[in-house]
Amino acid sequence: MGKTYTWHKLDDPVVAPGQITVQDAGGKRICLTVVDDTWFAFAYKCPHASGIMADGFIQQTEVVCPLHRYRFDLRNGRNTSGEGYHLKTYPVEQRVDGLYVGIEKSSWF
Repeated sequence: MGKTYTWHKLDDPVVAPGQITVQDAGGKRICLTVVDDTWFAFAYKCPHASGIMADGFIQQTEVVCPLHRYRFDLRNGRNTSGEGYHLKTYPVEQRVDGLYVGIEKSSWF
């Protein structure tokens, strides 16, 4: 069974290429960036030591945590510097009326 998402329109998705902005998606704080005209959304905090990912930087298609320089692939959250962590990523859709981020629906009732 595939994942199901609740889609949230971002109020102000303006970000310069290669920069990181903090957004609200349905009450959840996330980070947003654009690289080569592709939007990426990912967790606000690093899974290792809760560093604020918006304080990190983008290098090609990776985001680098500001605390310990752990690197994560923006496309899938895979830890590319070898520590074994995984950064939560979110699907992004450009629609006619704006930019949307999908937050996975909980399986709990």
